Amino acid sequence: MSHEAFDAVDVIVTKRDGRRLSDQQIDWVIDAYTRGVVAEEQMSALNMAILLNGMDRAEIARWTAAMIASGERMDFSQLSRPTADKHSTGGVGDKITLPLAPLVAVFGVAVPQLSGRGLGHTGGTLDKLESIPGWRAALSNEEMVAQLEHVGAVICQAGSGLAPADRKLYALRDVTGTVEAIPLIASSIMSKKIAEGTGSLVLDVKVGSGAFMKDEARARELARTMVELGTDAGVRTVALLTDMSTPLGLTAGNALEVRESVEVLAGGGPPDVVELTIALAREMLAGAGRPDVDPAAALADGRAMDVWRAMISAQGGDPDARLPSARESEQVLAPADGVLVGLDAYAVGIAAWRLGAGRARKEDPVQAGAGVEMHVKPGALVRAGDVVMTLHTDTPERFERAREAAVAAITIAPGGSRPARSPLVIDRIAVG
Repeated sequence: MSHEAFDAVDVIVTKRDGRRLSDQQIDWVIDAYTRGVVAEEQMSALNMAILLNGMDRAEIARWTAAMIASGERMDFSQLSRPTADKHSTGGVGDKITLPLAPLVAVFGVAVPQLSGRGLGHTGGTLDKLESIPGWRAALSNEEMVAQLEHVGAVICQAGSGLAPADRKLYALRDVTGTVEAIPLIASSIMSKKIAEGTGSLVLDVKVGSGAFMKDEARARELARTMVELGTDAGVRTVALLTDMSTPLGLTAGNALEVRESVEVLAGGGPPDVVELTIALAREMLAGAGRPDVDPAAALADGRAMDVWRAMISAQGGDPDARLPSARESEQVLAPADGVLVGLDAYAVGIAAWRLGAGRARKEDPVQAGAGVEMHVKPGALVRAGDVVMTLHTDTPERFERAREAAVAAITIAPGGSRPARSPLVIDRIAVG
């Protein structure tokens, strides 16, 4: 039997009793768990101890570094341009990566967006792009670097070599009630982002009903923890705290969101999607040393669209192909006259998921054309019988349960007073 430097039970007891883990304990436990020496039930116990007792800044930084050390690191230093990346904690209708990556690339900044597939009510970026005929998500590291050099932007599947400890830990947190632990969320996201080798990073931390973090104080804590982790690892990191009580834009689904993203790249699109795309682009450009340029102009004059077309083509996609659309649709009507004061993001997300736009298990297929189209947003005056949403799916037996969620999303108040719109960008979080 090989001799191990520590005993897993001792490490668990240290955190169970509210003490801090030493650097050596952290390095050992992540490595030993990755090797299969620390058993799943032991890591479960440690995760729960972390959830209940927390970790300090130095502990989280070491935990993240140990997860990065479990795998390979990307190296973009050979590129002729600086790199900037964005990570969103996920929300309903959050298609921002699609217009954002090509927009930032217009200005000579390389944007490597290593993305994932969706699980639950928030759609994955790769699922959206896979609705484009021919487009492929899996690229080799060589292909990715070549595309960053020649096109400037790539959105592709993260290789299995980055932070493999995170993949094991993520699956474990999911089934042990420890997903919510801020040290574990922050280290999970940041281990992958730092291993990705980007020079600067902008975090879009969502708060509200459709977000992973419903509570602003906790979202703020998560944002600050991730900004500290990036900063401590030498990555220029800033976070925007953004509102996810209402879906972003007018679509939630896969092909539906691609279509809306293309409208934004054509200089149109919903104002909230444009606003957030430009706000994040400014932060990414500043982080990459280009604070002097105006991203809004590149949406208006077609330069971002040119990069989008090149980016899609480089990955085998046809930017001119017709996007798939669902075979069946059904309308959801306003139940009364008044002001639409609420369109709950979580409920809209559940409706899109029930229509087939999302998945319950990793291996489930998604429908490209399924989802929800919104015709009005909060603040609008509506009359009874007006169309508020259109539901789309290939499988009409899904309509009934999706409609329940969609109807529950709508709040209409009588009278003519319109509520003040809460700002989309709530705060900007950076550390000195």
